[in-house]
Amino acid sequence: MPRLLTTNATITCPHGGLGTTIPSLPKWQINGGYVCVEQDTGTLACPLLNNPCIGYTLQSMGLNATKIDDRKAILVTDFNTTIGKLPLQISDTHQVFDESTPAAIPAGQTAPPPSEEMADLIPPIVVAAPPSTPFKITPPPTPVPVVVTFTLSANHPSQWILILITVPLAPLGRSFDLTNGIPGAVTVVPAGGRWTTPNLTVTVTMTPVFVAGLGPGRHELYLTGVSQRGVSGHDKSIIVETT
Repeated sequence: MPRLLTTNATITCPHGGLGTTIPSLPKWQINGGYVCVEQDTGTLACPLLNNPCIGYTLQSMGLNATKIDDRKAILVTDFNTTIGKLPLQISDTHQVFDESTPAAIPAGQTAPPPSEEMADLIPPIVVAAPPSTPFKITPPPTPVPVVVTFTLSANHPSQWILILITVPLAPLGRSFDLTNGIPGAVTVVPAGGRWTTPNLTVTVTMTPVFVAGLGPGRHELYLTGVSQRGVSGHDKSIIVETT
C-alpha cells in the first residue's frame, strides 16, 4: 500500500496557514482519516491579510495506480500547490510501507523495486540571492532593474515554478506567474520551468517600471523546485517598496 494522503494530514501554505481538506469520496479511512482523491479541495487559514492563500485543489502526479471509484488517490508525496501556485507542505503520520510504483504495471504482475528517481525523497535545495531588495518609488526610480538569482540543486529534478505574490499596503494584493516571464517587464533566463540538470541557475530581471507598479508594501518572489518523485523545496526573495 502506498502512503496515501488522508484528511488527517498536516497541510500548510508557505506562510504557515493550516489546510483543511474536504473529502469528496468519504469511503476509505486510515487511522480515522478519509483517503483523498484527485480534485478534492481544501481551505487554508493563511495569516496574510491582503493577499492570503485561500485554498487548494489536489492533483495526482500519476505515480501510482491506486484509485477509489475510478478517481486517482493522492500520495503524500504528490506535489501540490495553493490556488495561487505556491507550494504546499504536506505530512501524514499514519504508518504504512511506501511501495509506490508506476501506474503502468499490468494486473497480477509483481512490482519491480522503485527506481532511483522514485526512491529519492530528498527535497530539492533552492537558494535566492539577494534574499531582499529595498526599492523606493518616489522620486521616480532610476533605470536600474531588480535582479534576483535562484540556484537549484537536486539529484532527480523535474520542474520549477516562479510566482510573485504582492503584499501591498492597499487592501488587495495580486499574484503573477513569472515562470515564462512577462514581455517588456520581466525577463527570466532560462524560462519555461523545465529542469533537466542536477544544478540550475535561474535569473530574474524586473524592470523598474514593473516593480514600481506593484505599489508600496512587501512583495514575495517564490521559486519552487520539484523532483521527479514530487518532493519540493523553495526559497523567496522579498522586494520592500517604500514611497
